Amino acid sequence: MLLVWTFYVRVSNDFKKMTPLKSFKLSIWQYKLFRMATRCGLLSEACLALLLLPVLRGMSIFRCLGIQFEASIKYHVWLGSAMIFFATLHGGGTLFIWGIKHRIQDEMWEWQKKGRIYLAGEIALATAFVMAITALPQIRRKWFQIFYYTHHLYIVFILFFLFHGGDRHFYMVFPGVFLFALDKLLRVVQSRPETCILSARVFPCKAIELTLPKDSRLKYEPTSVIFLKIPSISKLQWHPFSVTSSSSADEHSISVIVKSEGQWTSSLHSKIIHAEKQDSESDKRECIPVAVEGPYGPASTEFLRYNNLLMVAGGIGVTPFLSILREITCNGRNAYPDRIHLIYSIKKSQDVCLLDPILPQLLDIEQFHTKLKVFVTRENQIGVTLREVFNDVPKAEITNFSTANTTYAVHGPERLLWMAAVTVISSVMFLISLVIFNRFVISPAQKPAAAQKKSSTQTDLVLVCSFTIAIISAAIMAIAIRWKRVTILTNELQFFSNKQSKAVKQSSLEASRDLDEHEIHFGGRPIFQDIISNFARETGGSDIGVFVCGPQGMKDSVALACRRARVSQRNAKGKRPKLTFHSLNFTL
Repeated sequence: MLLVWTFYVRVSNDFKKMTPLKSFKLSIWQYKLFRMATRCGLLSEACLALLLLPVLRGMSIFRCLGIQFEASIKYHVWLGSAMIFFATLHGGGTLFIWGIKHRIQDEMWEWQKKGRIYLAGEIALATAFVMAITALPQIRRKWFQIFYYTHHLYIVFILFFLFHGGDRHFYMVFPGVFLFALDKLLRVVQSRPETCILSARVFPCKAIELTLPKDSRLKYEPTSVIFLKIPSISKLQWHPFSVTSSSSADEHSISVIVKSEGQWTSSLHSKIIHAEKQDSESDKRECIPVAVEGPYGPASTEFLRYNNLLMVAGGIGVTPFLSILREITCNGRNAYPDRIHLIYSIKKSQDVCLLDPILPQLLDIEQFHTKLKVFVTRENQIGVTLREVFNDVPKAEITNFSTANTTYAVHGPERLLWMAAVTVISSVMFLISLVIFNRFVISPAQKPAAAQKKSSTQTDLVLVCSFTIAIISAAIMAIAIRWKRVTILTNELQFFSNKQSKAVKQSSLEASRDLDEHEIHFGGRPIFQDIISNFARETGGSDIGVFVCGPQGMKDSVALACRRARVSQRNAKGKRPKLTFHSLNFTL
């Protein structure tokens, strides 16, 4: 709000410097329309100043507030929609006024050498429209590649916004742009060098669990997200996945589950299957290089502060809970919740194979207090137990890969202290470069009149050059810090590769044990009102954490059930149940 108010204060000064008001001789309604268009442009500028902050990964303030990166994307979408809305009003109102005065062909379609470049603003607005249209959910989910590549037009948009608004306006959005560039730079450095996949467990439901080597010093929280890029599939595309492992339980590895749904994930699935069918004399296939960013996650583990946990998952949304259950197991019995219920809704019974990583917790109810309820919505079977379903589902197949071509592991993002140091030093370099350019390029020492003949484009280019120098200095620092931090793993990595493959095979054979203590239901969706009421009654309604990860409709249903249970239900002492709702995300 303070930023928006600052823009409003500057409006009066902008009007004084706008030549159209003097040369057009506008009527009252035309003047009001032009004033409205100008203010909409300033509001659009305010949205742009905040637009890039939610998509920062390594330097995001949302992480310190406990907000997941996927949730912060919503703020980015809202700000982007507001920016385009105000920019459309700004551009449409301005074009209308210029059209009335028959001056469109004079200045609106020409690249002015002085003053405001209106053509640059039109190009920036058209670029924003392209990015907004391809970012619609209908296009993004069906044609992700179109969305991904067109969204990189933000570079064109920011550059032409600079030419249109000038350096004075660009300084207002510069902090967000500068932090985004630094964050992007640190992420590029973090993803170097590439590592290799240790093993891949292929589930019968077209899902793959990838296991990657991890530095033993890297610690992360459950529900964290990592971004993967496999150059053999696409050299530009990054895809986020929820971490299914625990840094407490898995000291030298980190794992994710990838469901084959889109083009990129289908290509990965086919690549793993092809590698598995290759005839090879050794038991390990050729290395698959992979670049990793992250893990990024919340600053604290909220689930550990609840006495009872109710976790609701839909489909691949179970992946964050796999990490949570593994983490809880390693925290000792004192920190373990009294009761844990996992409600898992799936379309087909073979999808229960995704629970294979947490079978030890499910098979020992007395120690881990974990109760599982599976709901199969698109199948109808009578009298079938969960044990029988596990026995009927084909076993997951393991594919081990060679690590001969790499000795590097996932190290995670840099510490906040180092990132702060890079930000401060690069900011100082920007200011120094700007002062030097202004002294020797923009402002002549003895000919002040000549300064007025300098084009606005020259000033903008000086700003771009100073920005480039600052980013280069930040890149040198980041590479030096990264080079010092990277640890070379030789025998340890090779030893863990063999150990990991044996451990995975052993855990998959334990599915033949008795699972009759858990429940499975066919032919319908879970009734969350009854589930939450019964769970609150069993636990006495004391300190219950409700975590949901799945489709938006499921989240809304669980949230509504929690609100109704708080109002209508009471325990033996007459107190209402204490239910705390948390929404988790696994997709952007």
